[in-house]
Amino acid sequence: MAEEQRPDLQDQDAATEAAVETPEGDLAARVASLEEQLAAAQDQALRAVADVQNARRRAEQDVEKAHKFALERFANDLLPIVDSLERGLELSNADDEAIKPMREGIELTLKMFADTLARFQVVPVVPEGEPFNPELHQAMAMEESAAVEANTVLKVFQKGYTLSGRLLRPAMVVVSKAPAAGTQSIDEQA
Repeated sequence: MAEEQRPDLQDQDAATEAAVETPEGDLAARVASLEEQLAAAQDQALRAVADVQNARRRAEQDVEKAHKFALERFANDLLPIVDSLERGLELSNADDEAIKPMREGIELTLKMFADTLARFQVVPVVPEGEPFNPELHQAMAMEESAAVEANTVLKVFQKGYTLSGRLLRPAMVVVSKAPAAGTQSIDEQA
């Protein structure tokens, strides 16, 4: 019987050794699994923090833009008034004594308007003599001109304006173009 117990003892020892190895092996696998879960959780936490920071930054930018450009519609509605005051000054005779007080009043009103607009970052775009820039100017006509380079602004029909660096209204301009080949030969003959 002693012999019979021995194989059982051997089986029990093998089972005990397997049981000891299994918890250690199982424990190492669980540790590795938990480390992976921890790394994934840390990654998710970092992403969540980054998302919150991005959302906060976007919200701050939106608020800044809202403050910066809140006056856009209002300023657009005021620009025709400024244009009318400027046109009134252009068309009135500065030497006429009868309208001199009225002209001075228009000049003062226009200056107050311009100062107020400048205080709110509404800046005029007067590109006369500058190269044509389609981002700031709207070409209304083209004229041949040998006096300046092609694509240079010759005249300004209506000033443009920017609000905090962003285009509010493009300047309406006349742009130069190179003289035609036939025109140059006529000038040379004369």
